[in-house]
Amino acid sequence: MTRLSERPNSALLVIDFQNGVVASAWRRDEVLASIKAAVAAARAAGVPVVWVQDVGEDRTPGTQPWQIVPELDPRDDEPRVQKKYGDSFEDTDLTDILAAAGVGRVYIAGAQTDACIRSTLHGAFVRGYDTILLSDAHTTEDLSEWGAPSPEAVVAHTNLYWQFQDGPGRTAAVVKTADLDFAQA
Repeated sequence: MTRLSERPNSALLVIDFQNGVVASAWRRDEVLASIKAAVAAARAAGVPVVWVQDVGEDRTPGTQPWQIVPELDPRDDEPRVQKKYGDSFEDTDLTDILAAAGVGRVYIAGAQTDACIRSTLHGAFVRGYDTILLSDAHTTEDLSEWGAPSPEAVVAHTNLYWQFQDGPGRTAAVVKTADLDFAQA
């Protein structure tokens, strides 16, 4: 269980699923469907959905590349976090948002697997959160021409190693969106 024992609640973090990030992402539409299902499940269970947006490169607030993909339809009452670094906790108000909601367990989905997803997974875990990766709800672009593994290999490797993450007083896990049950968390 979380080292944040006074925080029994969960939250779903949707990271950087923005027009300018996922336009050419691997399996974009399948991952989008999984994220939509996770968001619907979270909302139905009364679990907060927190939308994280990267403001780097061409993603200036208010521009089309910065916008969350329209199919996800974030609600006005759901928190948004603007970040400049890979780890969604770094120099943002995410910690305060989660503390105010009594959150000690985070579910993570979004993009890019090999950058902001991995950074935020580790960032949450080292800060004491139980950290669950949605195995079919994260993606990345193909960077193999620069020596990176294929997107499929990046996602598979992240799912593999995260299920074996371990640390005192915290839980790390990987779950498919279809098996997601916020009531059992």
